[in-house]
Amino acid sequence: MAEKDINTNEDYIGEIKGGMRPSMKLIVMGIVNKRPRSIEVTLSSDPPEEDAEGDVGLQVKVSFMDKAVMRNARLAGKWGPSENTLSYFPFAAGEPFKMEIVCEHQQFRILVDGQPLCGFTHRLPQLASLTALRVLGDLQLTKVA
Repeated sequence: MAEKDINTNEDYIGEIKGGMRPSMKLIVMGIVNKRPRSIEVTLSSDPPEEDAEGDVGLQVKVSFMDKAVMRNARLAGKWGPSENTLSYFPFAAGEPFKMEIVCEHQQFRILVDGQPLCGFTHRLPQLASLTALRVLGDLQLTKVA
C-alpha cells in the first residue's frame, strides 16, 4: 500500500441532490497543504466507491509537481482524452482557494478565486445522473456547497 501523509484530512464524498443541471454551481473551498502533490475533484454518477466503474462527468486533477490542472470524463468505464490547457496555475502551497464549478448548457466552467480557469465541454449527456461530489488530496477542506 502506498504511504500517505498522516494528517487529519479526510476525503470528502457528498451527494448532489437531484443531480447536476445547467445554472447549478458547486463550490469547493480549502487550504492547500504545505507540501502538496495533488488535489482531485470528481463529479460522478455512482456512489463513488474506489472500484466502482460509474460514469464520471468531470474529474479535475490538480498536479503541483507539473503545475497542471487536468480535466477528463469516464463514460461506460472508459476515460476519454485528457485536457490540460491553462492560461495560469492558481494554486499555491499553504494558501486558501475557492474553486467554483459552474454547470452551463454546453460545458462546465471552472473558476478559482473568482477568475476563470478553464472550461470542459460536457461528454456525458445525462447531467442529472451526476449525483456524487468527491474531493480528495493534499488539502484541508473548509467548505463545500
